[in-house]
Amino acid sequence: MSQVLVIEDDVDVRQAIGRLLSATGHDVRLCGTALDGLREAAAWPPDVVVLDLGLPDLDGAAVLRRIRATSQVPIVVATAREQESEMIRLLRAGADDYVVKPYSAEQIEARIAAVLRRGHGGPAVAGLTVGGLSLDPQARTATLDGVPLQLSRLEFDLLAYLMRRAGTVVTRRQLLTDVWPAESRSLETVDVHVTWLRRKLGERAAQPRYVHTVRGVGIRLSPPEPAR
Repeated sequence: MSQVLVIEDDVDVRQAIGRLLSATGHDVRLCGTALDGLREAAAWPPDVVVLDLGLPDLDGAAVLRRIRATSQVPIVVATAREQESEMIRLLRAGADDYVVKPYSAEQIEARIAAVLRRGHGGPAVAGLTVGGLSLDPQARTATLDGVPLQLSRLEFDLLAYLMRRAGTVVTRRQLLTDVWPAESRSLETVDVHVTWLRRKLGERAAQPRYVHTVRGVGIRLSPPEPAR
C-alpha cells in the first residue's frame, strides 16, 4: 500500500481521485488548499503527491518548490497549462510527472503507478563505477571524484541508466521510454535533463568529459580519456 497525498481544490475531482486510489489499494489523504497540503506532507510523509497548480491560497508551483526543498517524494502535477515552456518550468522546479486537465482519475492512477515503479521497481544493482563516477542505486547516492552529487530524482535515474550502459550509445527515444513515461514527456525534456546532468558533472556539450553526444544517433556515457 502506498501513501498518496492529493492536493486539489476542486472537491468533485478530489473525491473522485480519492475513491479510485482507495479502491486500488492506496492509503489516501485529501487536501483542498496549499497550506493544508504542506502541513499534511510534513505530518504524514507520503510516497507520492498529486498536486493541482490552481490552488486558492498559493500557486501550486510554489507548493512544488516548498515540498522539493525538503523531500524527494515523487510529485505528479495536474495542470491546465499545456505550453511546452510551462512543462519545462515545472520539471525545473522538481516535478516528476504531469497530467493536463481535464483528466480522469484513471489517468492519475496510471501516472502514480509509473512514478512509483521508477522509484522502487526492478532488481537492485550492487553499485556502478565509471571513471571517477560512483553510484549506489539502493542508497540513491552518487559521487564524482569522491564529491557527493546533488541530483534530482530524474537526474539520478538518468545517470544510473547511462552508467548501466556505459560505452553504449542510447537514443533520446530510448531515454524517453525507459526513464520517463513516454506518454507524458517530449524529446525536449530529455535534452533539458541531459544539459542539467552535464552541469552537475562540471562539463558542457562543447567540452564533454563523461556525457558525449553522438550526432544524429544519441548519448553515450564513458570515462574521460587519460591525459596525454
